[in-house]
Amino acid sequence: ARVEHPFHVIKNLFRHRKVRYKGLAKNRAQLEVLFGLANLVLAKRALLA
Repeated sequence: ARVEHPFHVIKNLFRHRKVRYKGLAKNRAQLEVLFGLANLVLAKRALLA
């Protein structure tokens, strides 16, 4: 499914398996940054293909 590709990038390429912080705000901020980077990685792959 198309939705699962960003999760694959975050879990395997960036090795994000567990949360790092105890607070929800910090974990959410980290995930938002990782999803933004995953979008850049997927866009780069699409442009080069």
